[in-house]
Amino acid sequence: MPVAVIDGQPLHYVDQGSGPVVLLGSSYLWDRDMWAPQIEALSQQYRVIVPELWGHGESGPLPAPTRSLDDLARQALALLDQLDIPQINLIGLSVGGMWGARLALLAPERINSLVLMDTYLGAEPEATRQYYFSLFKMIEDAGTIPGPLLDVVAPIFFRPGIDRESALYQDFRKQLQGYSKERLLQSIVPLGRLIFSREDVLGQLPKLDADTTLVMCGEQDKPRPPAESEEMAGLIGCSLILIPQAGHISARENPDFVNEALLTFLANNA
Repeated sequence: MPVAVIDGQPLHYVDQGSGPVVLLGSSYLWDRDMWAPQIEALSQQYRVIVPELWGHGESGPLPAPTRSLDDLARQALALLDQLDIPQINLIGLSVGGMWGARLALLAPERINSLVLMDTYLGAEPEATRQYYFSLFKMIEDAGTIPGPLLDVVAPIFFRPGIDRESALYQDFRKQLQGYSKERLLQSIVPLGRLIFSREDVLGQLPKLDADTTLVMCGEQDKPRPPAESEEMAGLIGCSLILIPQAGHISARENPDFVNEALLTFLANNA
């Protein structure tokens, strides 16, 4: 994988295909494999770039200056500048959408089109923020994600009815289990706290271009339920697509549906 040095740390990224650039922003706790079906499908017509979050995949630890989602947006812009890419089509899922929308608001001239998937631009509801922070404290104290906690965290990302013996579920669980103490304490936990203490930017969503923005959400997404996507699509004035048979990581749970929707949207906007 190619690497760029941003804020003093190595940021690894996928760079595959040629044509108009599509930047894919990943979910927290997922590496580039989250987008494997989309990389394969989109790179036939587009140059697909997938930066790995700090502390995820092969990327280095969370840089010291990183204090907010605005910093993640700024770091993505720094990557585009290093690659001499003037404009992108940005598709962000979960935290990828949170910093992706901020990038679009910060530098609208860099955005051809924007897809916000299974994400929310409001502040985290206080009850869930406190719940996630309690999980982070448990991980911090243990220096690992203990087995019982794996069985709490992993299901959050999938539809309730997923087969927990499936390769998709088991591979993700094993990935969580494999995080080192150093990675958890330096990157994963601090990044999680940053994500779930984010500021509310719903009031800025009407500034986004309704004609070149799309909101998508898994019908069975529990952490980011469809009602949140409906609220955002209403504020932007753009279309909303609900993804059947999918929870939070809709790109992996129903990749064929997602790929078709993305290819149709990009054909009209990229």
